[in-house]
Amino acid sequence: MIVCEECIKLGSIYWETRPQTRTKGVARPPPKVSTRKPTPTVTEDVELVEDFSSRVRKARENMGLSHEDLGRKIGEKVSVLQKIETRKMTPDHKLADKLQHALKVRLLVPPSEPKPPSVGLTPPHEVTLGEIVHLKKRKGEVAEEREPS
Repeated sequence: MIVCEECIKLGSIYWETRPQTRTKGVARPPPKVSTRKPTPTVTEDVELVEDFSSRVRKARENMGLSHEDLGRKIGEKVSVLQKIETRKMTPDHKLADKLQHALKVRLLVPPSEPKPPSVGLTPPHEVTLGEIVHLKKRKGEVAEEREPS
């Protein structure tokens, strides 16, 4: 490090390392191993129904639950539930599954039939210069084969 003459007087040239001393500490307990079963992953592809917000609201009202009660029951914030009911938020599969079990409604269904692509005639394409040259060469070869006969 380069310093001015006044700063040299404040420090020393040599760097001394202090030996680390170990202090007796309290032994830490081993980390806790979770005994909780992992949540099963959805192997079947499912999708959220279109009218999820109205289904959630009707089921909640039919059960006589407020947003706060339902939030406590499934461990979600009131604001999240309100956003779902007003369609400002779409629940992910995990949250939709929680709502299904708590409200006893069907929110996740197998995917609807995919629309098959329209099968029709291939659209006509314009002839390229390369195709014209290739066709002319073929015609010339055919014409040359006919002349010697």
